[in-house]
Amino acid sequence: MMSRQAFLCSLGSLYLSLLFVFLLMDVYARPANNSALKEKLADSKDENEILPPDHLNGVKMEMDGHLNKEFHQEVFLGKEMEEFEEDSEPRKNRKKLMVIFSKVDINNDKKIGAKEMQRWIMEKTDEHFQEAVEENKMHFRAVDPDGDGHVSWDEYRIKFLASKGFNEKEIAEKIKNNEELKIDEETQEVLDNLKDRWYQADNPPPDLLLNEEEFLSFLHPEHSRGMLKFMVKEIIRDLDQDGDKKLTLSEFISLPVGTVENQQAQDIDDDWVKDRRKEFEEVIDANHDGIVTMEELEEYMDPMNEYNALNEAKQMIAVADENQNHHLELEEILKYSEYFTGSKLMDYARNVHEEF
Repeated sequence: MMSRQAFLCSLGSLYLSLLFVFLLMDVYARPANNSALKEKLADSKDENEILPPDHLNGVKMEMDGHLNKEFHQEVFLGKEMEEFEEDSEPRKNRKKLMVIFSKVDINNDKKIGAKEMQRWIMEKTDEHFQEAVEENKMHFRAVDPDGDGHVSWDEYRIKFLASKGFNEKEIAEKIKNNEELKIDEETQEVLDNLKDRWYQADNPPPDLLLNEEEFLSFLHPEHSRGMLKFMVKEIIRDLDQDGDKKLTLSEFISLPVGTVENQQAQDIDDDWVKDRRKEFEEVIDANHDGIVTMEELEEYMDPMNEYNALNEAKQMIAVADENQNHHLELEEILKYSEYFTGSKLMDYARNVHEEF
């Protein structure tokens, strides 16, 4: 007959075994929760990011030729954009929007005109510029460990490959000895594209060494006229189907590679064509001849172009100008809050007068 102590030990072992089984079942059965991992990756990205970003705040078109869907919010909210989240309390966002309205309305006539909106857009765009400058200082220090104020292509290449998981000392030694680097095809393609961009950022006379200002142009082409031209060439190269270095409407609205699998995908594709057609015909094609040249696309892409900012101001006003007086009142901005902030404010009208 089993003693009480042996029974308890046996029971404890059985409990631990069952607990382990249940934990395994829970891990494999539940949907993966990657929030903590994402936070770690985000932190790592903030500390070690040396790649040019895919998305440029305050620029109307992405690096891959897609329209920047958040452009209106970026140039209206500036650095405050992150504060307007979908799950934020509507009442708080409403108050924030009222404060912004009062800042844009510099003559205090309770309405926003095109010139006031233009000034605000330029101010918010400059905020994004200054933010990029500050981030660049940190990224430059990461790739300039000896602090000599210049970064060579080899120094950057070593840091880039280290960020991809390669052994930094081994890579540095191989580059120093001109040995072959065993790199997968995808990583090599990224490196080749980065090298082209590096050469473009290297101001004459070319020495293949980038200082802090040149490195800023490398990461953020919107900060340099020369790099902006390079960015435009890359976009036209990707969209231009007949090789004439210009874009027709049909080339600009061509759907990205992929097939339509269901009605929802079809709707997305329809929206893609509709949005791009409108942007091409009404904004990018400045002389309305049905052709977009490199010069026209460059002017369109330039975030500090005051003429573009004025046109954008007029367009933003037209979206919410329900009384057609060519100005925006507070009620109109609150009603169309989703367009300006990305967040929908519920029951905005009921609280306008009591809060403002």
